[in-house]
Amino acid sequence: MRKRRRRRHSISLRAKYTIMLASIIIACFLLLGIALVAFAGRYWRDQKVDLLTENTHNVAQSASELLSGGYISMYGDGDSVAALGSSLSLISTSIDADVFICDTTGHIIMCRDFLVDGTPVANACEYHDNFVVPEEIIDEVFMDPYSTVITLDEVSVFDDNTDNKLDESHFIVGEPVMVEGHTVALVFAVAPEKEAMLSFVTPIVQLIAVALFAVMLFAIMAIYIASHIMTKPLKDMAAVTKSYGEGDFSPRIRIKRKDEIGQLASSINAMARSLAQLESSRRSFVANVSHELKTPMTTISGFIDGILDETIPPEQQEYYLRIVSEEVKRLSRIVVSMLNLSKIEAGQLDLSISDVDLSDIILNTFLNLEQKISNGSIEVRGLDNLSKHFVRADKDMLGQVVYNLVDNAVKFTPEQGYIAVRVIENEDSTEVHILNSGTGVATDELQKIFERFYKVDKSRSADAKSTGLGLYIVKSILELHNGKIYAESVEGRYTEFVFTLPK
Repeated sequence: MRKRRRRRHSISLRAKYTIMLASIIIACFLLLGIALVAFAGRYWRDQKVDLLTENTHNVAQSASELLSGGYISMYGDGDSVAALGSSLSLISTSIDADVFICDTTGHIIMCRDFLVDGTPVANACEYHDNFVVPEEIIDEVFMDPYSTVITLDEVSVFDDNTDNKLDESHFIVGEPVMVEGHTVALVFAVAPEKEAMLSFVTPIVQLIAVALFAVMLFAIMAIYIASHIMTKPLKDMAAVTKSYGEGDFSPRIRIKRKDEIGQLASSINAMARSLAQLESSRRSFVANVSHELKTPMTTISGFIDGILDETIPPEQQEYYLRIVSEEVKRLSRIVVSMLNLSKIEAGQLDLSISDVDLSDIILNTFLNLEQKISNGSIEVRGLDNLSKHFVRADKDMLGQVVYNLVDNAVKFTPEQGYIAVRVIENEDSTEVHILNSGTGVATDELQKIFERFYKVDKSRSADAKSTGLGLYIVKSILELHNGKIYAESVEGRYTEFVFTLPK
């Protein structure tokens, strides 16, 4: 039940792919939005400070022209004072800031509400009437002969009235009013930072949010379609491999793409062909082994029963016992071949390496097969030219290699044919050639003869006692010795096997 629940709640590859790409897009948009907002905020701050600085400087210049002699009452020259007060009001409104003039002690002497019906009036502004600029801020302006920019958080001593505190971060730009080289007053421009910045940044954030929503909507649709296109071949592969698991190797994946998925599909198709061929070979092997085991066992059983029940007369018993002995040896060779195959594939075939004379092994092999060679009237060439050729190898395994190759040559050499043997010493290897006359092997089958269970003679007419393992075992043994083997053939003339062993 738990396994079933896990399967039900498992997320498909398409969904994972969509979620992953959507998350990446959202993360990229968020990073881009944060960077854009930060850039826009910094740009706004720089522009705001430049605007406050420029207007503060203009007011300071105007006030410097109005004031003379170090101090003149702001109520003396009505026209000039009115013009300056009007300028303060206009500038404060246009740049959204509080622009005012104070004396060197921090008391406000002129602000944007200084005029009433165009006439300067003392104590007309309730907000700035008792407003006192903190001493530390005045000191900052005195230290900088032009202007200073201060960002304040909760300035608690702008005046004695707690209602007039600056409870949030503000920009404060100040510039001294100079008359004949002396500071007689100071001009300040104060603007809230957070509120003004929000009014500037909010439309940008809204634009990014709308763009993100539109892009995500389009991206999810595009990703869903793209993921469907990309995962469909994987579904096809899953269905096909499921058929392979059930033993049906006939389905193939039809994909015309050349990317990684196309390469994977090609590999799966190649694997299916190999598995189909292996399965066909395995079935052929089972049939061959069954036939090869059944035939000698039937022969042995029949002849032994004939001897026991005296159907075979005593004078013929020795002849039939020799046949039984040959069949037992054939059974033994079949079993040994299968055991060696199992050990080779399991990596458990241990080699006993020593100095081995190849020529001695070749001569002994031909002596063991002398009767078969004589029965077929086969001519053997090259034995009289053999000299000692030593290699480092497992003597028994190398004997099996030579025996299988010579026995194979005897089987397929016609009567009055010949077998030629020669050994060639190269600089770094020893090369053995075993050639037999005969019908040869077709070119398209030369590469297959070293495969497991493969038999060139499917009818078993010439190779009646073969299981299709001999050449595969030969190749495997030589590879364990870091050697190699190949075959050459001309149809209607000869077949030659050549194997090499490193010195």
